[in-house]
Amino acid sequence: MSVLHDKRILLGISGSIAAFKTPTLVRLLAKAGAEVQVIMTDAAKTFVTPLTLSTVSNKEVLSAFTQEDNEDAVWNNHVDLGLWADAMLVAPASANTLSKMANANSDNLLVATYLSAKCPVFFAPAMDLDMHKHPANKKNIDTLISNGNIHIPATTGALASGLEGEGRMEEPEQLLAALEAYFLEKSPFSRKKILITAGPTYEPIDPVRFIGNHSSGKMGYALANSAAQQGADVTLICGPTAGNEAHPNVKIVSVTTADEMLSACLEAYPATDAVIMAAAVADFKPSNVHSHKIKKQAGVDALTLEPTTDILATLGASKKNQILIGFALESTNAIENGQQKLINKNLDAIVVNSLENPGATFGYDTNKISFLQRNKEAVHYSLKSKSEVAADILSHLNSMLHDS
Repeated sequence: MSVLHDKRILLGISGSIAAFKTPTLVRLLAKAGAEVQVIMTDAAKTFVTPLTLSTVSNKEVLSAFTQEDNEDAVWNNHVDLGLWADAMLVAPASANTLSKMANANSDNLLVATYLSAKCPVFFAPAMDLDMHKHPANKKNIDTLISNGNIHIPATTGALASGLEGEGRMEEPEQLLAALEAYFLEKSPFSRKKILITAGPTYEPIDPVRFIGNHSSGKMGYALANSAAQQGADVTLICGPTAGNEAHPNVKIVSVTTADEMLSACLEAYPATDAVIMAAAVADFKPSNVHSHKIKKQAGVDALTLEPTTDILATLGASKKNQILIGFALESTNAIENGQQKLINKNLDAIVVNSLENPGATFGYDTNKISFLQRNKEAVHYSLKSKSEVAADILSHLNSMLHDS
């Protein structure tokens, strides 16, 4: 999932041959999960059709202050458009449009919307070599930069005139990357390293059988994906699960046993800013693991168990500057037991849920949690999707990181 997922992007297209690249740009933005509203000047229609752009954006393309040229015309509110967007990108930005933007000449919907925008505005110039390097054009670019707009410089290459030089609009993939880089940098967890665990552990009895639990890993994956989307450098240490999809920026470390999960956690822990232990680690493992499959006919007189190492307590004992958040699934006295674990394991916070709450245990797409912190009132949430629960937990983590 891209950091642009659910972002609202205004794409302003002005009259340049580079406008032929904009359907590809819109497709890339839509694939990243962004909602794209195209505004184009009349001159831009010479190079790309509104029909093409509305098809790839799945939205009506806007180009005038009113929709119909009659007495029943509907006003395209440039103020509302400017407030709606999370970002505005003017690409291509012709010399004419750059001049109008720099001098507040709002004789078309694109420039009027630009002047109303409260969001970051990116502009990608596109024009011929001599136009691009002309002092008047350079002055307009400098004015826009000084006004806080973000310049995506033109590149050097073959131009429509047949000349070779600077003035070529940056490619759609790079325009997308510029937007992603901006939002990543502004994201709550930019430059933060977050370690998350997910799923069960399987403790072998013999080469075929094991002790395990019903954890699906859905909560851990939801946390990892949400953190990655918000700019975090995420390592997800995951026990045996199936059917979960990870954000492309999530580094997955696959483990099977509690000992393997402990080892992976200890390796990543020193360089970590925050840890969320969402995994359902087995509390016990067989004392003796049979090297061959136990035959049914032979039977088993007894299965002797011993405790696994408490990963959360181990991390709590060696905690330095990390924020450590645990999970506790309880069957009775959930809050009281959670508060005790918070203290005993040297945690900064603990997420508590209860087997008594329908839809809040293993395998469900929903969860119902309470968030407990030291010296603070517990925060109780209603039943929500695990993606919404992840957002709530990460909101607490964000506050904790800024308070620390």
